[in-house]
Amino acid sequence: MYLLMEFESLTDIWNFIIGNIIIINIILSIIIVFFQRRDPKTVWTWLMVLYFIPVFGIFIYLILGQDYRKSKMFKVKEMEDALHYSVTKQERFFRERTKGMENLYIYNYVKLIRYNLNSGASMFTVYNKVDIFNNGRDKFKNLIADIKAAQKYIHIEYYIIKNDYLFDAIAKELVLKARQGVEVRILGDGMGVRFMPEYKWNQLKAEGIKVGIFFPAMLSWINPRINYRNHRKIVVIDDNIGYIGGFNVGKEYIDKDPRFGHWRDTHLRIAGESVLSLGVRFALDWNYAMKENLFAKGMYNINDMYDEFINNLRNRSKEVCCIQIIASGPDSSTKQIRDNFIELFTSAKKHIYIQTPYFIPDEAALSALIVAVRSGIDVRIMVPCKPDHPFVYWATLSWAGTLLYSGARIYTYENGFLHAKTVMVDSKCACVGTANMDIRSFELNFEVNATIYDEATVLRLEEDFINDISFSNEVTAEAFAKRGLVRRFKEQFSRILSPLL
Repeated sequence: MYLLMEFESLTDIWNFIIGNIIIINIILSIIIVFFQRRDPKTVWTWLMVLYFIPVFGIFIYLILGQDYRKSKMFKVKEMEDALHYSVTKQERFFRERTKGMENLYIYNYVKLIRYNLNSGASMFTVYNKVDIFNNGRDKFKNLIADIKAAQKYIHIEYYIIKNDYLFDAIAKELVLKARQGVEVRILGDGMGVRFMPEYKWNQLKAEGIKVGIFFPAMLSWINPRINYRNHRKIVVIDDNIGYIGGFNVGKEYIDKDPRFGHWRDTHLRIAGESVLSLGVRFALDWNYAMKENLFAKGMYNINDMYDEFINNLRNRSKEVCCIQIIASGPDSSTKQIRDNFIELFTSAKKHIYIQTPYFIPDEAALSALIVAVRSGIDVRIMVPCKPDHPFVYWATLSWAGTLLYSGARIYTYENGFLHAKTVMVDSKCACVGTANMDIRSFELNFEVNATIYDEATVLRLEEDFINDISFSNEVTAEAFAKRGLVRRFKEQFSRILSPLL
C-alpha cells in the first residue's frame, strides 16, 4: 500500500531507480563495506555486481545480499542453561583427562573435540551404531521401516521435499502413525519445498501432523531470504534412531530421474547417544519456524548428558563409535563445519579423501589442502562429471584444477551424479553430513554434520570411496591444461562469481 501511495505504477518505480542509481549504489556500497562483516572477496564481488550490472545488480543484492550473522535465531533458554552445564563439564574432562583414551581413537583429535565443545556446544558421544547408505533405495526402505516401528514421535527435516510418489509413500506411513497417537512433525525449507502444493500440507495437517516451513516465501513466490537456506536433513525417531546425510525427498534420489541416472550419495543411520544431539538441532530449528518449544514440553532431555557420558566411558559393554554432531549457519559467529574440515586437513598424517558435488573452498580451506598436498599427504578429491547447477559446476572444476597443479589427485564420478558430502582422514576420523565443500555451506546455509572418531566406520566410508574410483575418470594435469578456450572462460567467469554461488 505504501508503495502504491508513493508510486503510481511500476514505470514510476523503474524511473526512480534509473534516476537515482548512483546514489542507491553508493548507499548499498557503504552498507556492504562498513556495516556488514563479510569476507573481503565477497565484498568486492558484490561491489562488482552493483557497478557492472546496473539496476539489476540492485535487485540481485536485495534478494541475495542480506546478512543474518548478527542475529540470534535459535535462543532457547531452557536448552542453553542445561547444555552449558554439560558442555563445560565435558570440556574440562578433555582438558584434564585425555591419557588412557587412545583405544577410543580420539587421542589425536582432542583439540578438534574441544573446539566443537567450545564453539558449537557439540557434545561428544561414545556409544553409537552407524549404518551407511550410499543409495537412496536402501536409505528410504530403512527409513520407512523405522517410521512404521515408531512409538512416541517422528521428527523429519529436509531441505527439499518434492511432490512425487516417494513423498506419498512416506506420507502414507506418517498418517498411519499419527492416527495411532504418534507425534509427527515435518520441517521443510521455504526454497526447497516451493513446488509442494498447499493442499498436500493441509491433508497432513488434517490428520494431526504438524508442518513447518523454515524461511517461508512471502506473497507466494517472493522470498527475501532466498539466499539463506536450511540445507539440513535430519530425522529423529523415539530418541533412538537418527538419520543425517545428503539425501533429500524426491524421485531423483532413488534413481528415477533420467537427467541424473544413478544418484550416489552418503547417508547415516545412527542409533545411540548422538541421536539426542540431532534431536536438539531439530528442536531449535522447529522452535524458530513454529514458535513451539519442544524442550519446555519435556522432549529431548539434556540435563543429564554429562553424567551419561561418564557412565558410558566406564561401561564398555556397548558398541563404541564416538560422534559429535556439529552445526553451522549464517547466524553463527564461527564457521564450525569449515573449521572441522581445516583441522582434519592439518592433522592428516597419511591421506585425505573428499567427496563433494560442489568444490568451491574459501581461502583458508584451500590453503590447508595445498599445505597438506605439498607436505606429502595423499589428497584425493572426487566431484561429479555432470552439473546440476552449471555455474557451480564450472567453478568446481576451476578450483579443483588449482589443487591438481599443487599435486592433488582429482576424479570425476561417471556413474551418475555424485552428491555425497564426506571427508575422511587417515582411516581414523571422518566428517559426513549435509555440508558441501563450498562457501555457501560454510557461510550461507544452515548445515549439520557428524564428526566420527571411529576406525571401523571410517574404513567403511573409505572403502566406498575407493570403490567409486573404479567408476571415475582421473583428471591429469596434462589433460586439464589442454581444455578449450570456451571452457576456460566458463571456469574463470564462474570462479569470479564463486563467493556468491
